[in-house]
Amino acid sequence: MSDPLASDPLAHVVSLLAPSAGWSKLVTGAGAWRVHRSEDGRPFYCAVLDGACRLSLAGQEELVLEQGDFVLVPAAADFSTSSLVPPPRDAPLLHAEIGPGLFWLGARDAQPNVRMLVGHCSFGSDDTALLVSLLPRVVHIRGEARLTRIVELLNEETHAGRPARDVILSHLLQVLLIEALRATTGPAAPPGLLRGLADERLCAALRCMHGDPIRAWSIKDLAKEAGLSRSTFFDRFRAEVGVAPIEYLTGWRMALARDLLRQTGLGQTAPRLARIAQQVGYGSASAFSVAFTRHFGLSPFAYAGQAREEA
Repeated sequence: MSDPLASDPLAHVVSLLAPSAGWSKLVTGAGAWRVHRSEDGRPFYCAVLDGACRLSLAGQEELVLEQGDFVLVPAAADFSTSSLVPPPRDAPLLHAEIGPGLFWLGARDAQPNVRMLVGHCSFGSDDTALLVSLLPRVVHIRGEARLTRIVELLNEETHAGRPARDVILSHLLQVLLIEALRATTGPAAPPGLLRGLADERLCAALRCMHGDPIRAWSIKDLAKEAGLSRSTFFDRFRAEVGVAPIEYLTGWRMALARDLLRQTGLGQTAPRLARIAQQVGYGSASAFSVAFTRHFGLSPFAYAGQAREEA
């Protein structure tokens, strides 16, 4: 594929996620305060400018966020933030918008104890669940001033109302996601793409799958690229990335296929279907159609028609 991102798995995943801005705001917390949100899997990010607070996410260990901290939750569902000493559970939740994009949490006459930039965005990909599953559930980074600067630019651009706002925001979000995720790459990351990329041997195989999805990769081929025996490669890949190599490759090809179908459509053009099949590593349109239908429960033509109606 000619896409220059293709040989960079992390950049490729972020690009396919197609992030777009939702909202961004500057939040000040004062005294004892708490705010709780139930989200439908939307991405959430936060940069602490001054002070400290607590962040509680369902199923995760509570985090204490301090000045200079950055947090990204690729799919936020149920979470709350509070002062370090939170109010009683039955206390009223005090919050007010005190200006455009400016919010105050807690009593208005209380002493401020945190200032933070908070934002939500959305992912435009139909394969968000697949792509997000490759990423950590929570990214918590300390002392990376670059991330805070990017969040400040996002907040500024959100409220400035300048021309090409949405384009700028989309690109800033891509930069923010890549900066945050590559700062998390390492053996301490949970199983997924970032942990696989931290393994020099597996990284070579991942780059091959992303850079040349057309090729009929076998476990033997990928193991050779990784410089490992077939059994060692298979076990190591599944342990580090969280899925078997061919399962990862198939999921990636299907994600590429849906992206191509959204971009180009099909109508009733068989040659176009054949070209897409070839671009994602299938020798014939019929083999691709069978695989696509098995994977998603509807044919490429049906999916393309559905995507066209939703556009």
